[in-house]
Amino acid sequence: MTPVCSVYSQLLQLFPRGQFAQIVKQHDAEFGAKGFTCWEQFVAMLFCQVAHLNSLREVCLGLAGCESPLKHLGINTAPKRSTLAYANAHRPWELYESVFMQLLGKCQAETSTRSGRKFRSKNKLMSLDGSIIELSATRFDWAKYRQRKGAIKLHLLLDHDGYLPLFAVVTDGKHSELKVARSLHLEAGTILAIDRGYNDSKWFAELTRDGVFFVTRMKTNTVYTTVEVCAVPEKGNALSDRIVSLPALDKPVCRPDAPHKLLPAIQIPPAATPSKPYRRIMDMHPGLTSRVWAG
Repeated sequence: MTPVCSVYSQLLQLFPRGQFAQIVKQHDAEFGAKGFTCWEQFVAMLFCQVAHLNSLREVCLGLAGCESPLKHLGINTAPKRSTLAYANAHRPWELYESVFMQLLGKCQAETSTRSGRKFRSKNKLMSLDGSIIELSATRFDWAKYRQRKGAIKLHLLLDHDGYLPLFAVVTDGKHSELKVARSLHLEAGTILAIDRGYNDSKWFAELTRDGVFFVTRMKTNTVYTTVEVCAVPEKGNALSDRIVSLPALDKPVCRPDAPHKLLPAIQIPPAATPSKPYRRIMDMHPGLTSRVWAG
């Protein structure tokens, strides 16, 4: 007999049956099951996603219409629509959350060894941003944005170790980026790169209190007082290096035993010109007086 190895069966090899069975046992997902296993449910629903199907009827007919036997996928026959619908309604969703997290860990381990990124740091580097995705206001009346335009906003936290998303949430187009950012809990020592849309003194104080470093652009109307002007290298992109004080954060904002202010830095990248300075807060560091790099 000629062995069957379809593209779909190769895709399923990313999910080892032994590990899948352990997760099923962990969540007791097959309690009371009568013949229809979680693996069969997973194969059917993953087939739905890969084939871009719109209904359970299409899933069942699609699997039943395969020319080759289904044993190479780990199932004997195509499921009935009612059986698949009952399993989707009653089996714990935590099972597939665990499957996803297991696959995500495998992808992160794989991409971190192949990324070849030039940036090297002992600290975890992450980028946070929100992007507007325009939609038709007539077809998507729930996506409120403007009077004649609909839109959603994708908030994404990108991990630079492998460049895989670590956090993603979709809101309506008017939702504040800061509200989503404040819900994040980052580990101490993390470097967070953000745009000036996240410029908020209270949130900066919270990040500093948690030991999180961040890089962000300053608003043009930011009020600060220069405390000290430092020397800058002759060769480089930095135009100025200043230690500054932010009046908005003049009171202790972090740990009670270590009252201090934040450290902003302003930098101009190579693409910017001296006539149009590109101001950026570079490295907010807890425990010191405010510092600004202009570069």
